[in-house]
Amino acid sequence: MRTCARCVMNDASDNQIVFDENGYCNYCSDALAAKGDWYHPDEIGQAKINQLASRLKAEGHHKKYDCLMGLSGGLDSSYLAYLGSSQWGLRIAAVHVDDGYDTDISKENIRRLVDKTGIDLITIAPDPEQFNDLTLAYMKAGVPNLAVPQDNVLFATLYDFAKKNGIRHFLSGANYALECILQRGNTWNPYDKTNIMDIHRRFGAKPIDKLHFISDLERRIDAWTMKVETHAPLDWLDYNRDRAFAELHDYCGFEYYGRKHLENHLTAFIQLCWFPAKFGVDKRTSHLSSMIVSGQLTREEALRELEEPLYSEEYIAEAKRLICENTGISHAHLDGLIEAPGHQHDEYKVDRLVLFLKGAKRILKSG
Repeated sequence: MRTCARCVMNDASDNQIVFDENGYCNYCSDALAAKGDWYHPDEIGQAKINQLASRLKAEGHHKKYDCLMGLSGGLDSSYLAYLGSSQWGLRIAAVHVDDGYDTDISKENIRRLVDKTGIDLITIAPDPEQFNDLTLAYMKAGVPNLAVPQDNVLFATLYDFAKKNGIRHFLSGANYALECILQRGNTWNPYDKTNIMDIHRRFGAKPIDKLHFISDLERRIDAWTMKVETHAPLDWLDYNRDRAFAELHDYCGFEYYGRKHLENHLTAFIQLCWFPAKFGVDKRTSHLSSMIVSGQLTREEALRELEEPLYSEEYIAEAKRLICENTGISHAHLDGLIEAPGHQHDEYKVDRLVLFLKGAKRILKSG
């Protein structure tokens, strides 16, 4: 295994990583090269935030909402909802997908945040039997991104709500500070509806006609016809993980739930068990490397954190118990799925548009 000399990305499970003559990887090199155009934790960013808030209020003055966002209960979306509502004065509609895997801490954090901000929360609960059958189909397929059904249902709901309510401005919790580096190997586009349907056709046992999905083409058509604009305001401020947690705690009693994406038992299982056991992927390398690049951690601090256990046995046991209960399989069956050989998404039918865009991005990055 080779590890980057500047961040902590490595080639243990990623065929997309390359190193230069200094031992620096393409991920942190690309992120640093884009930093000046992407990340503005200064007066430029503050001006952008002021301009955006004024514009959204002006365009939404005759509507019920100024903008729309997804609210997972994690730090990024929660902090953005807090800032947008209490600091910038925006009337936000927040959509949350309750897939049956939210942690108790996450549920309470969402409740406290919504009560304090007065944000309108729209909670969507996918049909549990069908959603879990699709999730189990993904595990049987052995593909990396088990979160695709969860993500796609959320995006489909967001676009539907936007169309019904005439909203064309989306607030996104995506950000440079904590996400400027994301491993590109062992993942897949959540908008690949073709892949979803083929995996379910091969491995599903029940209908999924009560679930609503959106394809990449449908998303692009909707975005074009509605003139959708997606904004990532966390890129325009000094977004610091620890300070954000402390600020949310002081504001509404928001509680720390662990590392990134551990607000949901299913995403926690994917991050802590499925990825490392099946594909050798430790997602902490992406998250910690992003914080190195944004100046929140030193490389030495990140390496020390990587030496810590990936998870507590108690935590992962609870996640496994819930997955078994919801999907109706035994613990032995789940362990067998984890231990079985992994497969990539493109071993099944895929959306040709997704493949084309994936290839185009690779060509642009290489040249």
